[in-house]
Amino acid sequence: MTKKIKVLIGDDSREFGVTCADALRGMGFFCITRPKDGGILFDAVKDETPDAAILDLSMPNLDAIELIKKINRSGVKKPIFIVTSPCDNAFAQRQAIQAGAAYYLIRPFDPKILGDRINELLGYDFLEDPRAAFPQGREPNLEVVVTEMIHQLGVPAHIKGYHYLRSAILHCIDDSEMLECVTKLLYPTVAEEFQTTPSRVERAIRHAIEIAWDRGDIETLNSYFGFTVNTGKGKPTNSEFIALIADKIKLRFKERAGAVR
Repeated sequence: MTKKIKVLIGDDSREFGVTCADALRGMGFFCITRPKDGGILFDAVKDETPDAAILDLSMPNLDAIELIKKINRSGVKKPIFIVTSPCDNAFAQRQAIQAGAAYYLIRPFDPKILGDRINELLGYDFLEDPRAAFPQGREPNLEVVVTEMIHQLGVPAHIKGYHYLRSAILHCIDDSEMLECVTKLLYPTVAEEFQTTPSRVERAIRHAIEIAWDRGDIETLNSYFGFTVNTGKGKPTNSEFIALIADKIKLRFKERAGAVR
């Protein structure tokens, strides 16, 4: 029997929390509601270990951004965080993504959109277990898998290098020859896609990797790159970083294809 995805909703009001929980339960999720209070929600994340947590941007005691930061520092098992707000605030959205939110939704929204987004964001679970069932029997979206992987490694979504890096990895998964001609083929391909120059693509990807190395979660980085994070061997080159992520994803897709036959 497939384990249900557990969702913590940081709002127990009838207007949003209860209504949202009812809709998500109808989609097959296991939902828990708690009062809209950062202190209470910190304890709920620690005690309930949800797969996803829906947080209001503005909350008493700890707002969503500070709550995410506290959870990141605490060593508590982290869910995916989706931050909601009634305002389209680009600055707050950047702050939330930088802190570790996987998605930012402006209220009001259709709960089905929220459910679909949770399913997509948790699609990367197949990377750890290729036999795992996918939400509603769907294959994971490759772009979502790559996006979540580089997000988990600590690359903030608001910088250009994040988008260039994601594009580069996707191109290399599709065509392995790209990695053999990074300067002459991969960077120009990404540059053309974003209407910029290959040198800017290279510098932006380098910057993104350096941010991940300096600010990312050490355990996550170690799980991908062995113990190079702590032994002074230096940061991986752009091509090493891209190759490792692309190969890991291709391998897991291959393993899953074999597992489900």
